[in-house]
Amino acid sequence: MKFEISASKREAQGTGASRRLRRLGKVPGILYGGDQGPINIELDHQHLYLNLRNERFHASILTLDLAGTKEQVLLRSLNMHPFKPQVQHIDFQRVSKDKKIHMKVPLHFVNAEKSPGVKEQGGVVNHVLNELDIVCFPDDLPEFIEIDLGTLAVGHSLHVRDLSLPKGVELTLHKNENPVVATVVVPALITEEEEAAQAAAAVAPSEIPTTEQAVAPKEGETPAEGEKPAPKGAEKPAAADKGEKKEKK
Repeated sequence: MKFEISASKREAQGTGASRRLRRLGKVPGILYGGDQGPINIELDHQHLYLNLRNERFHASILTLDLAGTKEQVLLRSLNMHPFKPQVQHIDFQRVSKDKKIHMKVPLHFVNAEKSPGVKEQGGVVNHVLNELDIVCFPDDLPEFIEIDLGTLAVGHSLHVRDLSLPKGVELTLHKNENPVVATVVVPALITEEEEAAQAAAAVAPSEIPTTEQAVAPKEGETPAEGEKPAPKGAEKPAAADKGEKKEKK
């Protein structure tokens, strides 16, 4: 799929000028790279935003029409508004057919539902990587790389060096680097019996009994249910003390 976007040179610069452009439905940007110097540009926001919603736009050679001159470019970076669907700024880089480019390409996973780990063992595919760093000539740049998970079993992983890459595409890895792309794992399940056991073990603080000292009922009152009447000798300790004094005399 070919993408072509139109842009015009941007004369005014600075924060204030960029803010005015955004209010007019334009996006400030820059075009750099190649044998030419950087050029400040502006683009129509609506047309650009619709293209940005297409995944292929981010990993394709684009045709930029700048005042009638068409150039091959790559989308290098963009800044979005923190909460509005608005592009704040965008950068494009010129490309040459005889020079290799470094790009991040999206990964498309297929046949996950047919893999032994999912179909027969009840596993779930875990995507560790969703894009891949590659180096290639512009004409060899793929829009995406397809990852076949049809043979993946539970406990097994697919690594970057196991992938079948398109012609002319090279990996950007260090000598001993080989990151995991995807794996199949069994989800952790809690049975109903385990849930009931956990609920029984977790006792609320309000349900924990507390020990309180029983208060002797007043004369003429009956003790509360479950309480034992206080012994008679404990009702009038003062009288017992007087008796002891009389014996001493």
